[in-house]
Amino acid sequence: MSESIGLIAGNGQFPILFARAAASQGRDIIAIAVREETEPELEKYVRKIYWIGVGQLGEFFEILKKEKLKKVVMAGQIRPAHIFDKNIAKDKQLERFLNKVKDKRADSLLGGIAGILKRMGIKLLDSSTFLKDHLVRRGSLTALGPSASQREDIRFGAGIAKRLSGLDIGQTVVVKDKAILAVEAIEGTDQAIGRGGALGREGAVVVKVSKPRQDMRFDIPLVGPKTIESLISASCAVLAMEAGKTLFLEKEKCLALAEANKICLVGI
Repeated sequence: MSESIGLIAGNGQFPILFARAAASQGRDIIAIAVREETEPELEKYVRKIYWIGVGQLGEFFEILKKEKLKKVVMAGQIRPAHIFDKNIAKDKQLERFLNKVKDKRADSLLGGIAGILKRMGIKLLDSSTFLKDHLVRRGSLTALGPSASQREDIRFGAGIAKRLSGLDIGQTVVVKDKAILAVEAIEGTDQAIGRGGALGREGAVVVKVSKPRQDMRFDIPLVGPKTIESLISASCAVLAMEAGKTLFLEKEKCLALAEANKICLVGI
């Protein structure tokens, strides 16, 4: 049997997609899943799974030691907003970690965990490992391409989004007629799309980019069916995604949803 890879599983379909792709290549996966985030379906695609609470950082490290894991992947978001939830019980190790980290931005939190893993002798792998075929390609992905004015909004929004993502504020903006309607923050992409769509009423352009120094080991931009459903609900017209840096989950389903609702998907 090949060396086991640890899967730190957050929410959505990303952990499932990773586990299935790894299994198809004969890799042995041991998952550490978060009760408040991870889909139970993941159990079907891994050899072993541990369930912990989002506040149990000490238990997380104990599992890594017990399984003698030397390589791990982070797949799926564990929402940073949990740290502000008073109903979440935090163990002493998590409390110490939060007191030591320089700020509560995603990069700082995830980078802090990556640093601890490195000191433990554990290598954090690129989260797109086994999934290179799922990265967004450049150009129009749907039959309907962006209009000239929408291309202008894409260019305008991409520049703004890059600057904001460099500050680790968010990686998505909603634009219409070169006006910024919404900026993604800690609440996430879908909520930003909803806010922007409500202001734009219909026809807004959504632009999602990577960070200027994107660490592909974690917090990689993701687009899936839930994103497309958010675009439909908000009456948005275009979703532009950074090519080669954005993972496209359930691609065929996303394209079918977009085509049926006359939404343009494009890699930039």
